[in-house]
Amino acid sequence: MHAPLLVSTMALALAGCASIGSLPTDRLAEARLDYANGLPAGTAQILTNGQEISLAVAVTGLGPGEHGFHLHTTGRCSAPDFKSAGGHLNPGGKEHGSLNPDGKHLGDLPNLIVGASRSASTEIDLGHDTPELRSNLFDEDGTAVVIHAEADDYRSDPAGDAGARIACGVLRPLR
Repeated sequence: MHAPLLVSTMALALAGCASIGSLPTDRLAEARLDYANGLPAGTAQILTNGQEISLAVAVTGLGPGEHGFHLHTTGRCSAPDFKSAGGHLNPGGKEHGSLNPDGKHLGDLPNLIVGASRSASTEIDLGHDTPELRSNLFDEDGTAVVIHAEADDYRSDPAGDAGARIACGVLRPLR
């Protein structure tokens, strides 16, 4: 007799505990990152929880230290220099760097911190899940994820003085 009431009360109590961080995450796109010699470097995924879009990256085989990595304008990764990926993804026409007083552009990401294990993983918030953001990420010519040999200084325009492009992957939409 009290079981339906108990179940309803428990459901309401659990619903009150939910937060945005606990919402299910859907994969929107994925990329296999490769070095210029064709060996795999890792993976990148574009994720959404229905509110925010993020980029999750896992890499291995990099030298220890900080490595700049960015979203680039063209979904092409031609070795050996990966220049086919174009410049940073910058739909707003901003200058480079999170230390820029005018704000950073969409392709600017924090440095990857690689430990002694020569691997790193991170998840970075790209912004609110809007049609505009999705359109910028998944335009006609695609988007590449590029890892650089050196750290991004977060201020030098146009690329943060991050050195050579050493790994690259093309984001492939899953829907």
